[in-house]
This record gives sequence, C-alpha cells and structure tokens, in this order.
Amino acid sequence: MDYIAQLKQLTKQNDYFIGFDSDGCVFDTMEVKHKECFCPAFIKHMGCQPVSKAAREVWDFVNLYSKTRGCNRFLALQYARDLLRSRKDVQARNFKVPELQELDAWIKRETKLGNPALKAEVEKTGNEELGKMLAWSVEVNERVADMVFGMPPFPFVMDVLKQAQGKADMIVVSQTPLEALTREWEENEMDGYIEMIAGQEHGTKTEHIHFATEGKGYESSKILMVGDAPGDYKAAAENQALYYPIIPGNEEASWERLAKEGLAKFFDGTFAGDYQQMLLEEFDAALPENPSWE
Repeated sequence: MDYIAQLKQLTKQNDYFIGFDSDGCVFDTMEVKHKECFCPAFIKHMGCQPVSKAAREVWDFVNLYSKTRGCNRFLALQYARDLLRSRKDVQARNFKVPELQELDAWIKRETKLGNPALKAEVEKTGNEELGKMLAWSVEVNERVADMVFGMPPFPFVMDVLKQAQGKADMIVVSQTPLEALTREWEENEMDGYIEMIAGQEHGTKTEHIHFATEGKGYESSKILMVGDAPGDYKAAAENQALYYPIIPGNEEASWERLAKEGLAKFFDGTFAGDYQQMLLEEFDAALPENPSWE
C-alpha cells in the first residue's frame, strides 16, 4: 500500500488544518503502553534482566519523562541503550549492553521506521540482530492489543473536535502503528471527526503534515499541530506550522485551555506570536533534558 499517496490525496475542504498526535495527547495511553507493554518486552529481548531496575528507569525517562518523549520506538531503543551504557550502576555490574550496530545502520538508511519496513529487511537479509528487534516490536504490538483498551480521550478533547469540525481539516499524526490507532479512535467513535489516521507506516510526523498540506493552499498560519512531545513541535516547526502543546502531567488543563481559548485564537489569527511563545516556554520547562541519576 502506498501510504504517502494517501496523504497526498487528501483534499482541502476548509481553510484551516489541524494535526493531532494520539498517544499521551488525545488518549492517556502513554503510561500503560510503556510501563506494561514496551518496557517488559525491552527488558526481555535486550537481555536486561540483571539490570532490570536501571533498564526500567531508563526506558521511562526516554519515553515518558524527558525531551525524547514520544519518539519513534526504534529511536527509543538507541536512546535507551546509550543511557543504559552510561549508568554507573550498570557498569558496576559488568553488564554488557547490546551494541545494536545493525539497528543503527538500518535507522540511518530507512525513512519509514516501522514493522513493515523492518520485516522486509529481515526477510531480505536474515540479519539476526534485526530479527530480534522485530520480535521485540511485534511483541510490543501484541501486548498493546491485549492490554490497552477501554481508554477514553482526555476531558475536553471532544469539545475541541466538535468546535473544529466544519472549520478545519483534521488528521491524526502519530508514530503509533495504524492498527492500534484505528482501534482506539473507532472504539471511542471519534474517527468521524477526522479525514485520516496517519501512523508510523506513513513515515515521520513531519512527512505526515507535509504531504497532507503541501500545494493545497493552506496558509502556514492556518496549520496547527497539537501534541505532547518535542517531536510533535519539531514536526510543526519543520512545516512552518503553529504548535499547541498538551503538557505532560497537566493534560486536562491543556485541553481545557485549547477548548476555551487556544482554538478561538487559532481561528481568529491571534495564536502566533506572544501566545505561541508562552505555550512553548511552558512546554520546554515541563520536560527535562538530562536524567536525575546523572
């Protein structure tokens, strides 16, 4: 399936465009997914049982409590490996953190960092290390499908979707696999508010916004990304779009402010400038760059 073509084929129906991240932004799913699904599988497939406490701290910091929050899962493996290597308690136990050189090389040459691309690579090369990373990623998806259900959106999300309907073209912009995204949006009967769900199979978040809006006549001041992670802001900035942060740990208040204030500013043209800057400063202060154990 040509996922990029799907984005390019979206038609402009309104003057405004909004992209929504999903995990941790629209749905309070980040904690349960990473703590109950991603991390246990990470410890298992990376052989981190002897340093499981450190591995869990590292995984949670990378994916939940730092400026790398919300990054692609394969990039998270790289970040977690590097942090694990640098920890004195891990070194003291003479634990050898997996090198993951083959993963590094694959990430350098591949743009669509998802299971379909990795599966194709493993089938083509038979590479053992990449096969292990694929097994980890497949298990993560199985754990998510088994564990994560019945998750409603944050309060005020529906208010935002209803207010924006008919005024803005809306899509999901996410690095979560498409199957999980579709299930969560359909389960909550929210898929009718959006034009499309773009997941990790569609490329990066930057590409999602780019291909969905390029050459279609949207003014950059009328394109908004709503997200909870620095990668979401980066995707907006690389498309000269506006950004509204859902602050981790303060999600309900963030959505309430968007519903009662931010969305109106977006539609009346007063979002850019001082208001945007205030939001970005709040967002930057909410997520540390360096872990507490350093």
